[in-house]
Amino acid sequence: MKIKTSIVFSVMTTALLAGASHANAAGPEDSISTEGMWQPHQLPELSQELRGHGLKLNPDSMTKLTEFPMNAVISLGGCSASFVSPTGLVITNHHCAYGSISYNSTESRDLLAEGFLAKDLAEELPAAPGSRVYVTVSMNEVTDKVNARLDDKMDGAARFAAIEEAEKSLVSECEEDPGHRCEVYSYYGGLNYYLIKQLEIRDVRLVHAPASSIGKFGGDIDNWMWPRHTGDYAFYRAYVGKDGKPADYSKDNVPYKPKHFLPVAAKGPMEGEFVMVAGYPGRTNRYRTAQEVQSNFSWYYPTMQRILAEWSETIAEATAENKDAELKYASRVAGLNNYSKNFTGMMEGYQRSDLLQRKHKLEKALQAWVESDEARQKKYQSTLDDLKALVVEKQSAREQDLALNSMGRSAMLGAAGQLYRLAKEGEKPDAERKPGYQERDLTRFTERMRRIERSYDASVDKQVWLYFLQRYQALPKEQRIASFDQFLKIGTGSGDLSATLDKMYKDTKLSDVQAREAWIGKKPGDFADSKDPFIQLAVAMYDDMLARERQEEAMEGRFAQLRPQYMALLIDYYHSLGKPVYPDANSSLRVTYGLVKGYQPPAGTIEKAADGNDGKQGFVPFTTLRGIKAKYTGETPFDAPKALMEAIDDKKFGRYYKKQLDSVPVNFLSTVDITGGNSGSPTMNGRGELVGVVFDGTYDSINGDWDFTDNTRAIHVDIAYILWVMENIDGAGYLVREMGQ
Repeated sequence: MKIKTSIVFSVMTTALLAGASHANAAGPEDSISTEGMWQPHQLPELSQELRGHGLKLNPDSMTKLTEFPMNAVISLGGCSASFVSPTGLVITNHHCAYGSISYNSTESRDLLAEGFLAKDLAEELPAAPGSRVYVTVSMNEVTDKVNARLDDKMDGAARFAAIEEAEKSLVSECEEDPGHRCEVYSYYGGLNYYLIKQLEIRDVRLVHAPASSIGKFGGDIDNWMWPRHTGDYAFYRAYVGKDGKPADYSKDNVPYKPKHFLPVAAKGPMEGEFVMVAGYPGRTNRYRTAQEVQSNFSWYYPTMQRILAEWSETIAEATAENKDAELKYASRVAGLNNYSKNFTGMMEGYQRSDLLQRKHKLEKALQAWVESDEARQKKYQSTLDDLKALVVEKQSAREQDLALNSMGRSAMLGAAGQLYRLAKEGEKPDAERKPGYQERDLTRFTERMRRIERSYDASVDKQVWLYFLQRYQALPKEQRIASFDQFLKIGTGSGDLSATLDKMYKDTKLSDVQAREAWIGKKPGDFADSKDPFIQLAVAMYDDMLARERQEEAMEGRFAQLRPQYMALLIDYYHSLGKPVYPDANSSLRVTYGLVKGYQPPAGTIEKAADGNDGKQGFVPFTTLRGIKAKYTGETPFDAPKALMEAIDDKKFGRYYKKQLDSVPVNFLSTVDITGGNSGSPTMNGRGELVGVVFDGTYDSINGDWDFTDNTRAIHVDIAYILWVMENIDGAGYLVREMGQ
């Protein structure tokens, strides 16, 4: 359900200010800003500006999701990607394929360290369980069908339930077409709803990934930084049955033949050139209120930054001298460290900015605009007042919400809880079950149970859970979950919690994948009779957790009434100024555009570097192979393969040499507007040719989740560097040729 409105956002939050398309966060006056994550059908509105910047394609044709280039842009479910050959070859980021690389790694064959290249189709490896390629085939507005089930007299719980039922009904009808996955997405806080239909390709295989010393060169130190020299790319291939339809993994499956794929422009872009990024950005909150902005930056981000750092440290201590466990948790640790640095940057950027002041200025202008017209005042004043009160109410429970949301952070308890919920939902007709537990979800559910296998170690899981339980125990007794406390004897003064957990992990059978799968399809009574301690705990706390879930849904339902009204006000206000408005990111297909361009960071924040800036004029938009050599230490994270260093020393540049740079480009900057979920998105030139893959933003752009300024920059890996490494270092020339080079 895409109407989540909690002030405590998921780990990968994203967002900001009142979003006029041609305006930076300061206001709608700036006509050269490239802010905006646009729905494809909005592109004709921007035709003049897009063509002026350098788009050669017809914006009208880009609204057609089954045509070039949009049909070549795909989702991996959390990351973006694109087809780059007629035989289903997919390019994305190394960090997006990290889970699959880790899943296929062992102590004796560490693909993270060594890299991986399938010499032919037969050597391609199954991606991690649950991996998908989603090809968007249609997007139809269904606002009227959702709103037909709503009325102003509904309370929050009833509204939430009505929206959920409407979405399930629309999805069920859409998925009568086999092989497709459908979902209803809300836009502008629920002002509009669209039903999106995607071809769901279930057989995804790992084709090629460079060594982590290329794919993660610079590691966490360089994360969000510029100059950057990271080869953040990897390749999958999509497979289908011999009939051309999606199918589960089978050796008899054949490569998928996409209707369209992106041609490759081997030399990449030039400085000042128009580029666009199409992908599936996760979440932004650019239309949140000043109250919400202040709460996130003064409480949520500082709190989460500490939690993420301590969580990562807990895993590091628990995996010390345990290589297998370290590999299992490598992807999780990388993510935690990324988010921790992200939140640190968020806070630093916020302190340097006037974001909150601009928010207050906007809201003051909105209030004045509402008061200037009696009809507007009658229509919108109660919305402003009621939303403010609801935000205050939600924030009053933020500490409790955060602690309760993390108290069950054990893979075993999570599995037990989901399995028992599946059994309880299974007692209802399919149409009445909660999303995630319907028949359409069983394959994903099973794969989720299987996926635990390669990312779980009992000793590590126990230490992580113990860390979060200590935070949970700090809550007042009346705010905790009574059934949970009773089972674990929390607050009784008797028993050793660590010893209790040791026994639970020793006695559970859920650590075995076959045991987990065996519970799928069991009845609630079977769970009630189980002696497995984690299942016993899941059963014991089920009613309490269900009651809490209903409270949260009621709150979301109240927001689902007020957010659309607030967004209608904002849109009316900006339209009065002649400005189109893009919706916040919500994991659906978007297009953003910009120029290849450096920038001047805040004074005193950079010094002269070997590559990427001169210390005075600011950051130039390209880095080169020179920078890799300058940063190279031979130790992680600034190690690199011997063959790569020798090729640099020998100036083995070949056809990827750029005279203007006197080297091969590695990474470049652009002014495109991106956020989490855009990782792996194709970067295209004005003709729709692939010139790079976006993978990060600069530290000065880290508040792009909330703000867009003149210094907002995305970081891309240049296609020239990708091809250069593939040909000269990894021996992947056959893939280069497959891409038509």
